[in-house]
Amino acid sequence: MDEPFSALDVLTAETLRTDFLDLWEQKQLPTKSGLMVTHNIEEAVLMCNRLILLSSHPARIGADISITLTRPRDRLDEEFGNIVDNVYAALTARTIASLEGSKQGHEGLGRPLPHASVNRIAGLIEIIQGSPYNGRAALDDLAKSLSLEVDDLFPIGEALHMLEFAEFQHGALKLTAAGRIFARSDTDERKQLFREHLLRFVPLTAHICRVLHERDTYRAPRSRFDVELGDHLTRRDAERTLNAAIAWGRYAELFAYEGKTKTFSILPDQPPGRSP
Repeated sequence: MDEPFSALDVLTAETLRTDFLDLWEQKQLPTKSGLMVTHNIEEAVLMCNRLILLSSHPARIGADISITLTRPRDRLDEEFGNIVDNVYAALTARTIASLEGSKQGHEGLGRPLPHASVNRIAGLIEIIQGSPYNGRAALDDLAKSLSLEVDDLFPIGEALHMLEFAEFQHGALKLTAAGRIFARSDTDERKQLFREHLLRFVPLTAHICRVLHERDTYRAPRSRFDVELGDHLTRRDAERTLNAAIAWGRYAELFAYEGKTKTFSILPDQPPGRSP
């Protein structure tokens, strides 16, 4: 079963999960075992006896967790919650390992950037800083309160970790000092802080600025960076990474990007970190 309930509304999905489990327990189904693909951690813990976490690029078994809870399972049960927390902790460890490993790319340029908009990055920082989290939020609590699944939540968390506005910590996201300052800052101050962190922690954006300053025209075609990223990433990852760098760099006013001509530019007298 490949994401069998993901396209349904919450109530219908829950009803069908319950119906399926009832049929299974009553042995009214002819099959003896089933394989379900899901990004919903609570769904996996609710339904499955064995949970296999896959790593990415390439896919490998990252963890194999047995679930021995008796049925019917209660989401409010402490042991149920502990298993969910352990899964998030395993995913956190995997994500940190992946992020650290990607730093070994060509001057960091081969490091994929997560697909996370500036609005989502800023929004999550504000949520974690506010009540009831006060700077540290368990990932399962965030997922529930924001109605986000792993595929939606983790890219934003990866961006916060990469930019050092937050850090993954045993199944939670904890804001750094910079993250807390960002949450309290006005628009211009946020842009300045984001700019500084892009130049310091995201080699690709610093590289784009450096290339633009080295050119007589202070301009460069997108293809210049597409080719370079293509040496280290798949075509899809290279495109998504460059798109993320463009969105983050434009917000931080590091450079301009013209979508029609697919051209980066910067003012001749503009120091790194400022754009027209």
